[in-house]
Amino acid sequence: MPLILGTNSIKDTGYDVANSLRFNDGSSDYLSKTLGTPTNNKKWTWSSWLKRSTISNDQHTFFSAGTDYNMLQFATADTIQIEFDDSDNYRVRSNRLFRDVSAWYHIVVAVDTTQATASNRMKFYVNGVQETSFSTANYPPLNYDTPINSATEHNIGRRITDTSKFYDGYMAEIVFIDGQQLDPTSFGEFDEDSGIWKPIDVSGLTFGNNGFYLDFENSGSLGADVSGNGNNFTVNNLTAIDQTTDTCTNNFATWNPLDGHISHMVFSEGNLKTYFGSTNTTKSYPRSTIGVASGKWYFEVLNVVNTNGQSVGITDRSSPSSTHELGYDPYEYAYLNTGEKINNSSSSSYGNTYSSNDIIGVALDLDNNKLYFSKNGVWQNSGDPTSGATGTGAISITSPSSTNNGFYFLAVGEYSGTQNPTWSANFGNPPYTISSGNSDGNGYGLFEYQPPSGYYALNTKNLAEYG
Repeated sequence: MPLILGTNSIKDTGYDVANSLRFNDGSSDYLSKTLGTPTNNKKWTWSSWLKRSTISNDQHTFFSAGTDYNMLQFATADTIQIEFDDSDNYRVRSNRLFRDVSAWYHIVVAVDTTQATASNRMKFYVNGVQETSFSTANYPPLNYDTPINSATEHNIGRRITDTSKFYDGYMAEIVFIDGQQLDPTSFGEFDEDSGIWKPIDVSGLTFGNNGFYLDFENSGSLGADVSGNGNNFTVNNLTAIDQTTDTCTNNFATWNPLDGHISHMVFSEGNLKTYFGSTNTTKSYPRSTIGVASGKWYFEVLNVVNTNGQSVGITDRSSPSSTHELGYDPYEYAYLNTGEKINNSSSSSYGNTYSSNDIIGVALDLDNNKLYFSKNGVWQNSGDPTSGATGTGAISITSPSSTNNGFYFLAVGEYSGTQNPTWSANFGNPPYTISSGNSDGNGYGLFEYQPPSGYYALNTKNLAEYG
């Protein structure tokens, strides 16, 4: 299988996707529209880029139509499933599982029920490659009129007849073609240098009567169809804050819900918000999906709900134990809400205390192995992230090459093991409203406070240049 746009980096992707839409299943987010008379509802193609936030046995539907069992979804055990017919008769389900929450998947579903060969009537592709291994493969009959692409209600982000089946994650470049069964090369191509599958410009495609193209570039009209057809979708429970620049051509870090010892935590808002749980009895911590070994990086975290035992910092690995707080081990460094700093289980005075609604900035300088923290834009301990090797006010850290895994990740913690704080991360796409708009020197990210000169948001384009 070809590489996908996870932590793999392409600086010059050729065609750049500006925006995605962040769906949070806990908020019942979805788009809806009743389509009209199709050009041909025996033939159609769906294409979209998706970055998952939740993996589970629950069904996460990303496109559905009509009544029951007409949908495209991540199904049981994280397979991909395509099914038609209200009686659940026609279904194709992959054997392969799709559990990477750090990567963007490109999914193309291509249907033509006029095909004489049954397996050609319903095909799907992931990252440019056709899926051919299935646990279930019941194809529709010849010349079957599919409920999808008929004159009925269509939803993006939920299963129409079961409102517990919402999609949780990001979507970008949603394209629907009415009247043609297209292959993935209409929507993407393999990068000639890296072999990574990447998107291409789709604006010149023929969309058909019910066709649409959602690029999510208009924050005031997130359901706007830019195909020229005017098949605009109604927005349900989504707002401008759900428009992000985390896309299939510039992938941003989030929290990683797959790390060990964090099953008690509840992740939401595209894995940018984490609640430690009402029954928390552990000291474990979540970390970012992307780690870094060189360069200078800036992040912000919002202390949503303060408790008596919060910490923010960096770690070289996932939480190794339910009894080790962030800062317990040699290659972990944290700023506590008591105003102290901690490393290798040793704490000392550092800066101001912090509480609910405070924003903690983190400047990680891996060119000089220095670490700085700010509170609401003020660098603590008179720190100066631009001071370089002298590290004025800095916390000196071990070089990543000498740690257990060779990388540092952002992390937030709860060091008492009895509290239930809530943190929201801002790697450049905040899940909360900010009062200002600052980006890094490359123009990436949206931060409350200005990143120090020479520090960058944690995304794949910056990684390709500085990481």
